[in-house]
Amino acid sequence: MKSLLINMPLGHMANDWAPGAIWILAPAIAANMGLSPSELGLLLTIHYVGASLGYLPAGILSDRVSHQGRLLAMTFWWVAIGYVLASFAPGFWSLAILLAIAGMGDAAWHPIATGVLVEQMPKRRGMVLGIHAMGGTLSEVGAPLMVGFLLSFLDWRATLQLTVIPAVCMGIVFIFYAKRIPVSAAKAVTKMELRDISKRWLRPAGITLVLMIAIYNMALMSLMSMTPLFLQQSLGYTAAIAGVVFASSMLLGSLLQPVIGRYSDGADRNLVFMVGSTGAIVCSIVAFLSGQSLIIVAALILNMALLVSIRSSVLASAVEYAGKRAATTLGFVFVVLDGVGALGALMAGYVGETGLQNVFWLAACLSALSIVLSCVIYFQKKNQHFVEV
Repeated sequence: MKSLLINMPLGHMANDWAPGAIWILAPAIAANMGLSPSELGLLLTIHYVGASLGYLPAGILSDRVSHQGRLLAMTFWWVAIGYVLASFAPGFWSLAILLAIAGMGDAAWHPIATGVLVEQMPKRRGMVLGIHAMGGTLSEVGAPLMVGFLLSFLDWRATLQLTVIPAVCMGIVFIFYAKRIPVSAAKAVTKMELRDISKRWLRPAGITLVLMIAIYNMALMSLMSMTPLFLQQSLGYTAAIAGVVFASSMLLGSLLQPVIGRYSDGADRNLVFMVGSTGAIVCSIVAFLSGQSLIIVAALILNMALLVSIRSSVLASAVEYAGKRAATTLGFVFVVLDGVGALGALMAGYVGETGLQNVFWLAACLSALSIVLSCVIYFQKKNQHFVEV
């Protein structure tokens, strides 16, 4: 079990390294290709919406096979090859499509790995999901720092190629480690179970939870997509400094995730979500109203960190609502998070055309809406219309 809690986060970090680099590469890509904020938002949206297509099939496949280690090993090579090919894209649409395809390999990792962890430690869902999430968030710490430094003397294409090194390294490790991943004791998911899962999510409580998850991540994605561009274009920071700011927010959120995840295991997850999102709203308002660059930067760091920190609690809520087939459920939830949630980047791009600082108001409004939906879920629970397992 200890090896799982070490290698799964490391694998997560390796697979997420290249996608995590895209946030800081995006302004360089925009400058090189002459993209407007809305076009940049569209590029990021296509990347994450396309990548999200890999989540649900991977989750279903994981629940149908017993040796998930082999599937996990394959994801590293998909990521490595995919992002290298994307670095040679000649134009906007070819780049967008190749990034989307490359991201599918990274997407496939998430429901399989989290499904394995939840199955092995069912009573510590929030904690193990938080520990696993640390790996991905740490990639969004290390990758921006690496990219910000490399862009000082390399172009975005060469930099993107170097970001696949962690995936290659873990791909080699998993050639040997894959067989040590516990064999799943669960039987293959049936069509009847898929139908039951679908019916459960189509209930009013399920739809409310899906909307809350999607809008929550739209708020986060709107900030992540435009903050690096805002730091460079509006505050005049270099790519390296923008990388440090972005990495700082991801690091803080990463450190808080397992702590908040574990706390939410013994508390009401909706209250945890509402507190974190309320803090994010306050930070968005401060970032918009302040005229001091240091205050703006501090508010943005705390804003994104708070939203990242409650992610594992959000995932655990979804698993508890579904009640079974963790990998399939998490595959669906990741589609909502990164697929539908990626529309936040598109919205931020269009709002950014009127002024990049206006994106902070957008994030605040989205967080407020997610809190309203969380309140609905909270009272549904109180009235016993929302059943947790």
